[in-house]
Amino acid sequence: MSGFLGRATPALQALKAYDPGHDLPALRKRRSAGDLVELGSNENAWGPSPKALAALREAAVEEVFRYPDPQTASLRSSLAERHGVTADEIAIGNGSHELLMQFAQIFCGPGDELVHSRFGFAVYPISARAVGATPVAAPAFQADAEMPLGHDLGALFDAITPRCRLLCMANPNNPTGTWFTLAQLSAFMERVPRDLPVVIDEAYIEYADAPGLGSAVSLRNRFPNLVVTRTFSKAFGLAGLRIGYAIAHVEIIELLNRLRESFCVNGLALLAAQTALRDGAHLARVVAATRRERERVALQLSGRGYKVMPSQGNFLLIDFECEAAPIEAQLLARGVVVRPMMAYGLPNCLRVTVATAPENDRFLQALRA
Repeated sequence: MSGFLGRATPALQALKAYDPGHDLPALRKRRSAGDLVELGSNENAWGPSPKALAALREAAVEEVFRYPDPQTASLRSSLAERHGVTADEIAIGNGSHELLMQFAQIFCGPGDELVHSRFGFAVYPISARAVGATPVAAPAFQADAEMPLGHDLGALFDAITPRCRLLCMANPNNPTGTWFTLAQLSAFMERVPRDLPVVIDEAYIEYADAPGLGSAVSLRNRFPNLVVTRTFSKAFGLAGLRIGYAIAHVEIIELLNRLRESFCVNGLALLAAQTALRDGAHLARVVAATRRERERVALQLSGRGYKVMPSQGNFLLIDFECEAAPIEAQLLARGVVVRPMMAYGLPNCLRVTVATAPENDRFLQALRA
């Protein structure tokens, strides 16, 4: 035995890595082309902007030996204009996953606490444990509540102690699809200590259309401790290029810049994101199609007697009210990949990405079978 595990930090020795789900590259190799419906990772089934793809094809491939812009200045400028903030209030990262990990590195350490909702994104507790902090899961609403399994902002506030150094929650939330309104968030922020950073993960905000649900960016002038993270992986369809961003007070961004890796986002990702931002028509088409299919699939499932959670993301959480693992296995045998929820403490549930109509029909047919 090498003994290297024992030489790692105590936090890392106890850490369990993020589980991305099935080994999709291996599954693709085992099945014929077009025989696999991938509904487990909440990807944009319509793909990125054709203009972004064209820009990638036209990129000077021989320039790959050059480092990308270390300041990501052009993209930050475009995002600043889009969100009505300054470029100094934006940081670009290798997906929002990286940024979420870095916020825990900035604010948390051994003996500190990071508060999150029980059924929140798995990265929040991982980010805390990675730096030796303690993740504190506030109770979520009950399954039979008006917003089943959603964030209970009152419980989140009650979980804040003097040891709490960071609070993280997603809106809309992954994996439940639940949400809270801007008015509810504003009332919550009025109660939170002004020196406690609160991260709102808005990876799925483009898909949202519920009344009162909007971006937390609009509240940042009132609450300087509010941090918003976004991604190009979902609605913009650039998951394979790994690029996200954070909007926060300049002092928080300055701390992030001290920590982030040099050239953390590659040049092709910067180019594609910049181009995709300018193609609002494609984004609108993708969002509209996703919303239509989300409603259609949810109605079909409900009509068959399945318990479907309300969702504002590009996915649906289905509670089968029995162990879901055998159902997931049978779907996989029929070439349909969905996401099991045992790791989230929801063994009776499966999360299913809302994709194109033919792909969704394949799922519905497989589930019926």
